[in-house]
Amino acid sequence: MVKAKNKINTKEIFKGLQTQMEAKLTFNRSVVGHSTAKGDFTELEWIEMLSTYLPKRYCADKAFVIDSDGEISDQIDIVIFDRQYSPFILRQNGVTYVPAECVYAVIEVKQDLSKENITYAQNKAESVRKLKRTSIEIPHAGGVYPPKKHARVLAGILAFDGSLSKEMQGIVVNSDENKVINFGCSLIGKTYFKLSSYHPWDENKKPYQLALQKDENSLVNFFMNLIIELQKLGTVPAMDINEYLK
Repeated sequence: MVKAKNKINTKEIFKGLQTQMEAKLTFNRSVVGHSTAKGDFTELEWIEMLSTYLPKRYCADKAFVIDSDGEISDQIDIVIFDRQYSPFILRQNGVTYVPAECVYAVIEVKQDLSKENITYAQNKAESVRKLKRTSIEIPHAGGVYPPKKHARVLAGILAFDGSLSKEMQGIVVNSDENKVINFGCSLIGKTYFKLSSYHPWDENKKPYQLALQKDENSLVNFFMNLIIELQKLGTVPAMDINEYLK
């Protein structure tokens, strides 16, 4: 007797996820009048999606990023971070503070993919990338691993609508290193872009290579490519807690 093979259509599953996100954010956009409340709702939806589907090693939350010198970033809509080598994530009065050493990526959430919002996301990313990040040796059974070099922090923008104009493409591929936007997604605009061949450690020459896609799978493209980029970064280095104790 030949058993029937069970199959699952992963394409339909991801398509359903995109349809679900579109419905939630469309409803929010139509019924919530106040721009701040609308933005907060949208951020929470994206954070919930990422927290649900990203591998468990990654945390996602709205947060400020801090360093051992007491410097602090702008508030970031979504910070993707790792707690393995970070013993403290501070939460006070509903506000989260994440050490710079454990940050993988920062993402801004906007209603529209526009020139102004691209620039805004660049400035937010710069406020994180300029922070100090420590790294120390990691003991193991045979001795110690030397301090690990930090990879560049990824940065992105998630928008409900809009597309990437020629002018905006020029801004993305010619930005300063600290202002690089590695990826972006417009849900209703069916747009996804990323900097292809962008290296997390080695020097990257301008103009950066831009991959731009316009199809119904913008959310799927964003999420799967985000995981690919996170995998390239490996695990964050161990932070020097003594620097924070000073």
